[in-house]
Amino acid sequence: MRISLVVGAAAVLAASISANAADLPRAAPMPTKAPPVYAPPPFTWNGFYLGVNGGWGWGSSHSDLTGHTNTSGGLAGGTIGYNMQFGGWVLGLEADMDWSDVDGTTNFNCPAGCTVRNKWLNTDRGRIGYAFGNFMPYVTGGLAVGDIKVTNPGFAGTDPTQLGWTAGVGAEYAISGPWSAKVEYLHVDLGNFNCGLSCGPTATDNINFHENQVRGGINYRF
Repeated sequence: MRISLVVGAAAVLAASISANAADLPRAAPMPTKAPPVYAPPPFTWNGFYLGVNGGWGWGSSHSDLTGHTNTSGGLAGGTIGYNMQFGGWVLGLEADMDWSDVDGTTNFNCPAGCTVRNKWLNTDRGRIGYAFGNFMPYVTGGLAVGDIKVTNPGFAGTDPTQLGWTAGVGAEYAISGPWSAKVEYLHVDLGNFNCGLSCGPTATDNINFHENQVRGGINYRF
C-alpha cells in the first residue's frame, strides 16, 4: 500500500515538473555571423601600358619658292606609356611612333608639281589628367621628331629629320579589365629648314611644316 502511494506521488510530481517546463520560454537561437562582403579594389590608372593608335592629320607647309601648300593624310602606329595616380590627379609619360602619309602638292613656281610629305612622326610627351573613376580627360605636350621629304622634279630634293614640339588635349576611358580607349587632338610644329638648290634654282628656300592630328587609340594596361 505504501509503495503504491509513493509511486503515485512520484508520478504526480513528474507530471507537474513536465507541465511547468513546457510553460517556460524557449531559449532564442544563437545569432549566426553574416559572411564577409568583399568589395572590389578601387579603379586606378597606375602602371605601364602599350597600345595602338591611328587617325588623320592636316596642316600646311610654307616655302620661300613655292609658297603655301596644304597637307593632309592618314597616320597609324604604336604607343607606350606609364601613369602615376595621386588621388584624382594622374601624371604620365607617353611616347608613340607613327607611319605618316600627311602630304600636299603645289604647282606655284613649280609647274611639274612640288610635294612635301611627313613620312613618320615620333612624339614624346608628358600627360596631366584628372580621373573621374574610369574616365580621364587630360592635357599633353612635349617633343616631336619627324621626317619631312620635299621633292621638285629635276632637282635632288631633301629628306631631313626635323625636331619640334607638340601639344594637345584628349580623353581616355577604361572599357573593361586592363583595356582602355582614347581620343586626342595634337598640334605638331616641326620647325623649318633650308632646302636651297636641292629644291629649286635659289640658294635659299626656307621650308616649315605644321600639322594637326585627330586620332584614336586602344591601350592595354599592365
